[in-house]
Amino acid sequence: MIRVVLPPHLRTLARADGKVELQVDGPVTQRSVLDALEARYPMLRGTIRDHVTQKRRPFLRFFACEEDLSHELPDTPLPDAVASGAEPLFVVGAIAGG
Repeated sequence: MIRVVLPPHLRTLARADGKVELQVDGPVTQRSVLDALEARYPMLRGTIRDHVTQKRRPFLRFFACEEDLSHELPDTPLPDAVASGAEPLFVVGAIAGG
């Protein structure tokens, strides 16, 4: 099982408590994890990545194993610790303002 930690605003939208556990078939990549997340929680479609381009939304970042994975290609395999469920994939909301 893949563990995903969502920021509070997305947890509220998905009505999910804490970490989300997902079954991902095939290679564990950002794309496959987000596909599984959106399939389980359809209300999250378009909140993490754009509907059309499938690119990450500007104010969200992906972290795992103390690394920023935000700029990795969507089909790059995630670290083995994430794929095995030992470490979660963090979706982190950025704060901006002036």
